[in-house]
Amino acid sequence: MSAETPRRIVLLRHAKADWSQESDHERPLAERGRKDAPVAGHWLAGAGITPDLTLCSTAARTRETWKLVVSELPQRPKTVYDERLYEASLGELIALLNETSDDVTDLMLVGHNPGMHALADALAGEAEGDLLARMNRSGFPTSAIAVLTFTGSWKTVEHGVGRLAAFWAPHA
Repeated sequence: MSAETPRRIVLLRHAKADWSQESDHERPLAERGRKDAPVAGHWLAGAGITPDLTLCSTAARTRETWKLVVSELPQRPKTVYDERLYEASLGELIALLNETSDDVTDLMLVGHNPGMHALADALAGEAEGDLLARMNRSGFPTSAIAVLTFTGSWKTVEHGVGRLAAFWAPHA
């Protein structure tokens, strides 16, 4: 693939988690989260978004979210569970994107806030209509999805490189 290949980054914040006695890493989804996650998958399928590769945090709530989302997609993408997505900083998330093989056109990250919101905001050098304002007003709630596009190699991903093409949240 050339350096001018159009690419898509799909950021999905995990669905609503339960506040249980478990450690933060092992917190399961709440009932609302189990309802919202398939709706997010349905939105992705309806938008024609099926990533080539999904990188998912190892936290229980992200793994459970992804399982419910992917069940709504027409095909299951390759999935890698990466502990670096748990509590990742903006810099760490950009570094993960920079490691992605240029064979990947559409990449999804399933992670946590504040990282997912910070990454979407940092990469969005421009946006369709009022999407950026809507995303920032909403605070990137649970089950929210941001879709960004850019052209080039994953190694060139940096602040402002992308265009926010879509933003969706189940209750926003």
